[in-house]
Amino acid sequence: MPERESLLHFVMDAAEVPRGLPLVAGLTGFADSGSAVTGFTDYIVDTMDSQIIAIFDADSLLDYRARRPIIYFDQDHLTGFEPPMLAFHLVRDEISRPFILLTGYEPDFKWEAFSKEVLNFVERFDVATTTWVHSIPMPVPHTRPIGTTVSGNRADLIEQFSVWRPHTQVPANAMHLVEYRLQEIEHEVAGFVLLVPHYLADTEFPQASLVALESISSATGLIFPTDRLREEGREFVSKIDEQVETNEELNKLVHTLEQRYDSYMKDNALRSPLTDVEGELPTADEIAAELEEFLAYRRGTEESGDMR
Repeated sequence: MPERESLLHFVMDAAEVPRGLPLVAGLTGFADSGSAVTGFTDYIVDTMDSQIIAIFDADSLLDYRARRPIIYFDQDHLTGFEPPMLAFHLVRDEISRPFILLTGYEPDFKWEAFSKEVLNFVERFDVATTTWVHSIPMPVPHTRPIGTTVSGNRADLIEQFSVWRPHTQVPANAMHLVEYRLQEIEHEVAGFVLLVPHYLADTEFPQASLVALESISSATGLIFPTDRLREEGREFVSKIDEQVETNEELNKLVHTLEQRYDSYMKDNALRSPLTDVEGELPTADEIAAELEEFLAYRRGTEESGDMR
């Protein structure tokens, strides 16, 4: 039987890759509410010293027709092709401590093969811990801290940071499968899900990227330069507040979400703002109704030009 061709192609000499580093991961694709994953991974690559270790084979993992690559056109001829990239990077944090970053597109195909490549990488380079982040829309207000749900086998992080611990079924991310396989080999792994206000889900919300970095710091001890993100976040929230103030329906929605959040978080810093007083989750129909109500507000305001 022929040997399976590797999906991972090394750019850096493997002998130069330090052993025992933490792995941080964030993949874009199914859910990236508030552009949290795109924001924090781009921020790391753009602001910190990094080198590519290895690149996954996009032809094997990606559906190009679903996520078309960029081609550059100059008047009458093509000048470049920019294929999407999923890669391991060697990065140094603000005090020059090295770590590994896995970032790029979420694979469309061969999830088990992709997971096996990640596990092989973890074992080959004695990766110390794995921490990954993604974000989902939830009926919570932007005027309150972004909550997280933590999964994995790091009980300390789950106890300290997980505000929502449901028994439920959710659409999977490729990193969910990686986390599941890492747990099977008893590797330390934690997945942070950021609970982003549903009305900001399709925006670039700097606060979400900031919470992603803070979550990673809590799990790994890495230090990130966040001043720029904090300033961008303050400016963004200020603009949202202005829109809320001038839009009666949006103001009503945010106020209702604030009341729910404050009521459910009272006397319990880790109680979920999504549950009722008895700790029960709202039904899918209840959440859907609230989302539909907001979308109706939004369609009306967009048509009138109040919210852009």
